[in-house]
Amino acid sequence: MSPQKQGYFYVLITMCIWGGFTLTARLGANWGISAWDITGLRFALAFCILMPILIYKKDTAFLWKKEPFILAMLGGVTYCLTAYSAFHYAPAAHAAIFLNGSIPLCTAIAAFVLFQQPIDKHTWISVAIMVSAIGLMSFLMYQETGVAFGLGDGLFLLSAIWWGIFTVLLKQWKLSAWHAMAGVAIWSAIIFVPIYLLFFPKHWSDPEPMQLIGQVIFHGIFVVIVATLTYVEAIKRLGAFKAGSIVTLAPFIAAILAVPLLNEPLSVAIVCGLVGMGIGAIQPWKWLGRKDSLQQRLEQQKRQSK
Repeated sequence: MSPQKQGYFYVLITMCIWGGFTLTARLGANWGISAWDITGLRFALAFCILMPILIYKKDTAFLWKKEPFILAMLGGVTYCLTAYSAFHYAPAAHAAIFLNGSIPLCTAIAAFVLFQQPIDKHTWISVAIMVSAIGLMSFLMYQETGVAFGLGDGLFLLSAIWWGIFTVLLKQWKLSAWHAMAGVAIWSAIIFVPIYLLFFPKHWSDPEPMQLIGQVIFHGIFVVIVATLTYVEAIKRLGAFKAGSIVTLAPFIAAILAVPLLNEPLSVAIVCGLVGMGIGAIQPWKWLGRKDSLQQRLEQQKRQSK
């Protein structure tokens, strides 16, 4: 395949996994798998796979730097505990709105606060669209249910903040995809798994054995390892804007699929939130701007050739 086709292939894999994360996390909550259960077992499995590889490659020196540890505490343990907990209180559509939809906004704000990186006009437009969408959604939800903003929504938004800070630090520290992924998985396991085994209650018998095993394999291998690597490969071949824009659609598609698959409601309020946050996250007007710029360059080249 050409590099472009390879890029779309990697995007497809990443979309399937990211969309699957939303559906399986909500399904795990319905099965009674707690946030600390899936977090502990997910990183324990990833550790058992990655640590022997690092030892075999003699590539463990990077683990003793502060950067992988900090990233693991933010994008590993803390993010997983808040995100998985949120699925116990809110449906998959709310995850697409308050978690995935808010990540680009939280990333831009984190970059400004931590490293004084300016917020461009596209982000300000996104902020206006997202705030308007959440405001309209909250108003409609209050009219329908009497509750405008729930605990699960707050946890999803908090998770987006953790992931935004994680993304900014990862970009600033310039760790490779392999080192970032391995460092987060291994340090998360080293810190959290012993605490989980010693102090947290276990709910291993609540779901069926195959349900628990399936969740651990999917989240420990596909989400932690495979999706990280395929996303980076897609960016290499398609560029960050195109790859990121397409992949961002995955959780929104998952929210729609959750209606027939998980029997979750899809009200007018949720539709407004999905549409508004989707537009704000994807920023479709950039595509129009890029097409105009490309057309201008082509016309300029024609004039120069004459």
